Amino acid sequence: MVRAKHTIYVLHRRMLTRGCPTLSGVGKGWGFLLFMPRRLKRYHGRGDLHFITFSCYERRALLGTVCARNLFLKILEQVRRRCAAGMVGYVVMPEHVHLLLSEPKNGTLAKLLQVLKQRVSRAMRGRRVRRVSGQLSLAFPESLAGLRRFWQRRYYDFNVYSAQKIREKLDYIHTNPVQRRLVKHPQDWPWSSWSFYASGEQGVVKIEPTGEARRREEGPLFANPAKGRAPSLRRLR
Repeated sequence: MVRAKHTIYVLHRRMLTRGCPTLSGVGKGWGFLLFMPRRLKRYHGRGDLHFITFSCYERRALLGTVCARNLFLKILEQVRRRCAAGMVGYVVMPEHVHLLLSEPKNGTLAKLLQVLKQRVSRAMRGRRVRRVSGQLSLAFPESLAGLRRFWQRRYYDFNVYSAQKIREKLDYIHTNPVQRRLVKHPQDWPWSSWSFYASGEQGVVKIEPTGEARRREEGPLFANPAKGRAPSLRRLR
């Protein structure tokens, strides 16, 4: 029992210092909650950015299709504008999402995430797409249509209060698809903010980099993608 508590403590400390792990080696369902303390404290009203992570129900790949990820980004931008929150970085993975954003001017961060998750869940469950055969089917996989929820109930919130942490979290966000071996280079995963920091190209979700990031527009953070390698923010530490 003591050893189990120690293991959870170590994993939690790693999460706080390195960002949320991919949990690829952890069992479904309870794995994400293992890294989520029951009495997790959230600090708002300080002007910090927030590194947010939330997962699909039971860590299932409910965002595993192009259609699902595109729909998520569309709704994310709608909610971001409505709540007047500044998005600094993001990545949509098949089974979870990472966001780096400011606290919204309209409402709270918790409300923003609640509205986002509700809208995506309703849209995915109700949206129908046309198959090659011409028949309509749910964008949400039919085999999972009976799930009680689309999302895990809770979310991970880490206050980002320094330029070093901003670089660290953006690095983690943009290299996540590469670390998970979904692609070989961040530019091959269009469901992230990498293209903005690589070439200034705005995607579906408007990116508003911090002043710290703007001062580094000619530095490694905005490396030219034509060089054929992913920009590593860790080199700036």
